Amino acid sequence: MKRSWLIALFLILGMAAPARAADTIKLGFNIPLTGDIPDVGESSKNAAEMLKKKINDAGGLDVGGKKYKVEFIYEDNESKAESALSAARKLITQDGVLGMVGPQSSKQAVPAGEAANDLKTPMMAPWSTNPNTTKDRPYVFRGCFLDTFQGPTAAKFATEEFKAKKAAVLYDIASDYPKGLAEDFKAAFEKINGPGSVVAFETFTTKDVDFSAQLTNIAKSGADVLFVPQYYNEVPLIVKQAKSMGFNKPVLGSDSWGSGDLMGLCGDDCKGNFFVTHYAAAGAKGKTKEFIDEYTKLYKKTPDDVAALTWDGANLMLSAIQSMGALSGDMAKDREALTKAMAGIKKFEGITGDMSYPATGAHDPIKCAVIVKIDDAGKFAFYKSVCP
Repeated sequence: MKRSWLIALFLILGMAAPARAADTIKLGFNIPLTGDIPDVGESSKNAAEMLKKKINDAGGLDVGGKKYKVEFIYEDNESKAESALSAARKLITQDGVLGMVGPQSSKQAVPAGEAANDLKTPMMAPWSTNPNTTKDRPYVFRGCFLDTFQGPTAAKFATEEFKAKKAAVLYDIASDYPKGLAEDFKAAFEKINGPGSVVAFETFTTKDVDFSAQLTNIAKSGADVLFVPQYYNEVPLIVKQAKSMGFNKPVLGSDSWGSGDLMGLCGDDCKGNFFVTHYAAAGAKGKTKEFIDEYTKLYKKTPDDVAALTWDGANLMLSAIQSMGALSGDMAKDREALTKAMAGIKKFEGITGDMSYPATGAHDPIKCAVIVKIDDAGKFAFYKSVCP
């Protein structure tokens, strides 16, 4: 009886332990395939599938002289913080992934990053710009610039390009990404133009669709520019309502404008506006153009910044795996080794720019930003580059 009980226990423990096929490397993707921003999840998965096929068609990933097939496991975080947290835990504890790519938006990346760090599993957040995603989390990495750089970049551009002396801001106070970026923009704009130069600092809550009260205040404020650090599905509502209420000044956006079908939703109302982002597809060259051409051929549309950053983030993680020399087969040891390998990358040449991580502090790359103008054809045209 005792022996039978022990055998049963060993079987249960064996089933509970994350398994990895000897010739397979598993990465998890914590992305929003449903919810408010499904286009972000679709772009992430498209780029990942393209990368997986490229690697596996070439015979796999060479690590220490051995070829490994790559397997990508996708978990839908539904664009919700709590779902991103549970998705992270599932990928790490049940699916047994070596590392995790995503979440993309900061509202999901911040809580998921806490789980990844607690479970000592390397996580790459390609698109999350909120500083809290990586702060005091040695296992969490970022693939893009920070809001503390993006906010001042937008403030400086508004001042120089539009000769703006007064600015208004409208943002979702319940979401980490727009809240942090709105505050960074305000601080930077008032540093340039003086205290009180942000004459309207208006808020709303996720899922709101009527911004008339806030936009009435903005229209009356005398602002020369309106900064809207919101997602592609929210921007059209705001821009259209602003125009209907008599606000005809420039509307400046953030990197979240570049994902999804912004122009399909916004149309002519968004033309002529600018936003800060990570790369511009129009006029791209070299590896960036090769990526764009292949993606467009496969998916019949131009890749957005989420797709490009996912490509870079996943590639960086895979390059770090190759630099480990060999896999031990012990998941805890291999995750630790991968974290050290990612942190030790001196220069990764990505399609959205070069990446490397400082020897101390958070794993945030120093990267340039791109200012994009939405031209008369509704295309995202490169306008200028801004570097730290």
